[in-house]
Amino acid sequence: MTEDNALPLMSHLLELRARLLRCILCIIIVFLGLIYFSNDIYSIVANPLVRQLPTGSVMIATDIAAPFFTPIKLTLIVSLFVSIPYILYQIWGFVAPALYRKEKRLVLPLVISSTTLFYLGIAFAYFVVFPLAFYFFINSAPADIAINTDITKYLDFVMTLFVVFGFSFEVPVAIILLCWAGVTSPQSLKKKRPYIIVGVFAIAMFLTPPDVFSQTLLAIPMCLLFEIGVFFARFYQPRQTEEESQSLD
Repeated sequence: MTEDNALPLMSHLLELRARLLRCILCIIIVFLGLIYFSNDIYSIVANPLVRQLPTGSVMIATDIAAPFFTPIKLTLIVSLFVSIPYILYQIWGFVAPALYRKEKRLVLPLVISSTTLFYLGIAFAYFVVFPLAFYFFINSAPADIAINTDITKYLDFVMTLFVVFGFSFEVPVAIILLCWAGVTSPQSLKKKRPYIIVGVFAIAMFLTPPDVFSQTLLAIPMCLLFEIGVFFARFYQPRQTEEESQSLD
């Protein structure tokens, strides 16, 4: 590597480090602002289960330190979720100089839509999936079983579903990027629609709890989002074609 090549590489690495530090600083600032409300945040997240618990049942902590550390852990995760728009903005600022002018106009809506879809996936899980799933679990339990859920295990469970639904709602963005990169095309995806739908239900079966409600509530939105992604992918010209048109200009 020549000295001229080393200098731009070093400048890119320094810029990447600076942007990563800004992202970490943003998460820390949000965390410090939310930590006072950590118990309230956990109560909000636990509300879908608490409302379904039988009379006299409560959530428990099997670890003596869990009542202190579990809400703080949740607050840190929430801080990360809240900071996602700023993190994506930093990623955009890092990659934007390497993009063509037309690519910048195409990528920026994807950054905004991916953030919105991620939050919609989390909201869908909280307001739709959790009430139905917890109702099914609790009402299908034997009559002589007392339901007292551990707060740490509950947090792990809901965080898994939040991530699953958040990223599952990114299906349109993933399809657009695949078509834009030339990996596939909207026409090819339409032809493979029956196989994709079967695959979506199979994926939902592995990613969600073993109940038909959660599996269906993940699969149906993914199928709808697949159709949305195929529709909007028509407006994104494959990147190789864009590069050729840019070189001709």
